[in-house]
Amino acid sequence: MQLYSEAIYLDQADQFHQTLAQRGVLTHVVEVEQINARFLRHHPEMALVVDSKGLWLSAEGMKMQPAWVDEIGRLKRATLKSEMIARACQLSEHPRLLDATAGLGHDSLLMAHLGAQVTLLERHPILFTLLESAHAQALQDPYLSETVQRMQLIFNDAEKYLTSCVADQFDVIYLDPMFPQRDQNKNALKKQAQVKKQMQLLHKLLPEDGEMDLGDRLLDLSRAVAKRVIVKRPRLAVFLADTEPQHQWTGDACRFDAYFQH
Repeated sequence: MQLYSEAIYLDQADQFHQTLAQRGVLTHVVEVEQINARFLRHHPEMALVVDSKGLWLSAEGMKMQPAWVDEIGRLKRATLKSEMIARACQLSEHPRLLDATAGLGHDSLLMAHLGAQVTLLERHPILFTLLESAHAQALQDPYLSETVQRMQLIFNDAEKYLTSCVADQFDVIYLDPMFPQRDQNKNALKKQAQVKKQMQLLHKLLPEDGEMDLGDRLLDLSRAVAKRVIVKRPRLAVFLADTEPQHQWTGDACRFDAYFQH
């Protein structure tokens, strides 16, 4: 995979190159005169880009990274009462929380901001490196630094990690599978709106050998480790692992299904 960088950021690009190599991803650092929208349009293949904001994934003229700084507006508005996720995960109790399907980490950032000690799991080497870059950038931000100090990143497969955990190691496990697009109800497949640009790039980056990773196998593993498991779903989606939750919080676009320890 190409790793594009302007001359001023070549040292950072080389560091990312070495880190990714240790994680099994081979990159080729390419110095370019200027990385802008025109350059990205003319280089539509999937690649990595380094600039003043850290590491990005690019493809087909789009650029994506976990944009934690862009979440500051939402964080400033968020309260324990206003956020449904806070009620579902009991964030008022400052839980030890495992986000086993971290993705871009936006929900983890919100939960840490509202008081949780959050461990983020990510198994894909490129996505994990993007998360590391976002975490490093956020540590330098005066508003985010305190929040991200409550966030720990772990490069591991969720199934393997959960299997190694002991009971009650976490108070809450949070699951938001990357690809929950099965039948939106149990009878019919509904037409879906176009996925956001960031999600489009993630879908290109994370093909599960042609199949969607639904996260079904994680539910029972999670219930053996935590007293409370919260699953984020599209509002009309089927239950994870076809298992009916014991409680639900439902909003306009999504819902949170709760499962309690066996």
